[in-house]
Amino acid sequence: MISQVGYTKKTVTVNHRDFLVQIVPYDNGDYISISEGKERIGTLVVSISSGGRVSTAAVIPSKSDTLFLKMVSERVASTINGICIFSLSIEKDLDLDSMKVLMNELMEIIKQ
Repeated sequence: MISQVGYTKKTVTVNHRDFLVQIVPYDNGDYISISEGKERIGTLVVSISSGGRVSTAAVIPSKSDTLFLKMVSERVASTINGICIFSLSIEKDLDLDSMKVLMNELMEIIKQ
């Protein structure tokens, strides 16, 4: 049986697009997944924060949206002072408004 403690699953609608945001917290980091359409593992970025420095690596590279992926992963890792594993599976590129709303929603959940 999977424990539901701390697990967050939320649908965020931005500009007539629905994104499923899922966050699984761990003692030393968070796994974050954002999917549009089917629930899929997409582009995967890992960031780790240690001693005020953040290191990031793309595990499954993206054709686009690399700045958003890196920015989210690094910001979460810095906020929790740990590891952030971030997966993004979307149907088309994100516009600036979508990026802002998704980032704000994620940070609200992380800070709870």
